Amino acid sequence: MQIFYIPEISGSSVTLSEEESKHCIRVLRMVQDDKLNIVDGKGNFFTCSIVDPHPKRCVVSVLRKEENFGNRSFYLHMAVAPTKNIDRFEWFLEKATEIGVDEITPILCEHSERKTVNMDRLERVIVAAMKQSIKAYLPKLNPITPISQLQSSSNQQIKLIAYCGEYSSPHAKNFIAKNSSVLFLVGPEGDFSLNEVVEAKSNGFTEVGLGAARLRTETAAVVACTIANLANEP
Repeated sequence: MQIFYIPEISGSSVTLSEEESKHCIRVLRMVQDDKLNIVDGKGNFFTCSIVDPHPKRCVVSVLRKEENFGNRSFYLHMAVAPTKNIDRFEWFLEKATEIGVDEITPILCEHSERKTVNMDRLERVIVAAMKQSIKAYLPKLNPITPISQLQSSSNQQIKLIAYCGEYSSPHAKNFIAKNSSVLFLVGPEGDFSLNEVVEAKSNGFTEVGLGAARLRTETAAVVACTIANLANEP
């Protein structure tokens, strides 16, 4: 199944971007009347047929539109400190998108080793993962945000902060209810500072663990994302 991404689709005829047209015609060698699928990142899944196989402006006709494709009954917001090695953070973005996530916020913490990110590059990683995993909803990617700002402005029903600390925190799986909105904080390689944990708890967050093993930031974030999705399995 070949899936392409176009954020704005209206009418019965659609022109792929130059990049998507090149991939479709030059790389995949698709021709007139071949079928392909398009998602708009807003939950719409289109089945289309190629009308004009131009390598720079391929035109397709819309045969069928399916709304709310893959719609979920819960909302997951992952707030994660970007890793020093950005490849690891991009790996998290890819896997979280494949598993299922609605919103992602890179957070700036006291122990953060990376304080900037390339938003365009991160967005491309998410788009590619959305298409690869046959999803029609594009996770919202927020700019890098100070953790204190995110903590004070969050309004999710369930708010969790994964923290190693000096003792074993109760497991996150015990706090995620079905069909709810969840915000999960995962800190940098040096973990959250004690002050950040105290501030989070004062803002309604629950301190949780992710198991006995000490995990890297990107691994912990994927585990947290998986736990939230498993908790909402039928």
